[in-house]
Amino acid sequence: MTSEWQRLQSKLPEWVEQNRHEYIHGKVAAYIPELSKAPADALGVVVMNGAGETVVAGDTELQFTMQSISKVFTLILALMDNGEDVVFSKVGMEPTGDRFNSMLKLELVEPGIPFNPLINAGAIAVSSLIRGNSPEERFARVLQFFRLLTCNDTLEYDQDVYDSESATGHLNRSLAYFLMEKGILRGRVEDVLEVYFRHCAVKLNCTDLARMGLVLAYNGRDPVTGVPLIPRRFVQIAKTFMTTCGMYDASGEFAIQVGLPAKSGVSGGIMTMVPGRYGIGLVGPSLNRMGNSTAGVHLLETMSRDLDWSLF
Repeated sequence: MTSEWQRLQSKLPEWVEQNRHEYIHGKVAAYIPELSKAPADALGVVVMNGAGETVVAGDTELQFTMQSISKVFTLILALMDNGEDVVFSKVGMEPTGDRFNSMLKLELVEPGIPFNPLINAGAIAVSSLIRGNSPEERFARVLQFFRLLTCNDTLEYDQDVYDSESATGHLNRSLAYFLMEKGILRGRVEDVLEVYFRHCAVKLNCTDLARMGLVLAYNGRDPVTGVPLIPRRFVQIAKTFMTTCGMYDASGEFAIQVGLPAKSGVSGGIMTMVPGRYGIGLVGPSLNRMGNSTAGVHLLETMSRDLDWSLF
C-alpha cells in the first residue's frame, strides 16, 4: 500500500469536514425545481484506485443526477457511433466564455455551431448523433453505456427530475430550435430533447461516478476487469474538453487551483481523475455562481495541493 493511499485513508474524512462549511457560500440549484430538494450541506467523495479499492468520506450514499457530467459520456458515445469528422462538423472545440446555456455566440460567431460539446447547445447537438431508430432506443443505448462504465446494472434515470427538466426547459428548447433552423440538429426537436433530458437525469452516487472517472483515468480501459471500453483517442478528446470547458466558466481557475480534468453538474456532482491512478466522484449540492459545487471545489483544491496531483 502506497504512502499516498494511506494518507488518503487517514486524511480524507478530516478534509471533508474542513471544507463542508463552504456550502454557506452557495445555493442549491432551483431553476430545475426538483433539484432544489437536495440537502445544501451535504458533501461526500469517493476515490477509487486501479484495483477497485475505495477511500470514502462524507455523504457518499446520497443519490444525485448526472446533469452535465453525462455530456462527457454522450460525447464519447457519439464519437464511437459517428467518428470525429461527423461530430465536429456539428460542434466546435473551444471554450465559450459565456454561460453554459447561452445562445449568444450561435448568432454572432461563424460558422454558428456550438462552441463545444459540454455547453447545453453542444450537448443537445451531440444527443442528436446517438444512433437509434427512436428516442427510446437512443436513450436505452446511452443508459446501457453508463451501466457498463459504472458496473452497475441498476442505474436508471430519475423520472421526477426528468419531468421537472422537461417542464421548465424553455431555454433548452430555444437552443434546440435554433440548431434545427441552422441544420445542425438531426431529428425532431422534442425527440432529441427527450434523450438529452433523460441522460441528464440519470441517477447515481459517488462510487458510480468514481468508477466512470477511473475508466477515463486509465485511457478507456477498466483497470479492475482489464476490459477496454472506450478507444483511447476518444478518452483523450473527452479529457481535453474536461480541462478546458468542464467546470463551466471557472475551468481556467480550476486548472490552476486543482490541475485535473473534471466535469461538474448542477446537481452538485463533480467527476475527476488522477490519470493512471484514481477515479474520483464527489457531490456537494450547494453551487457557486458558476454552477460548481462550492464545498466540492474547495475539497478538491485541498486534496490536490496536499497530494501534489496537479498536472501542470
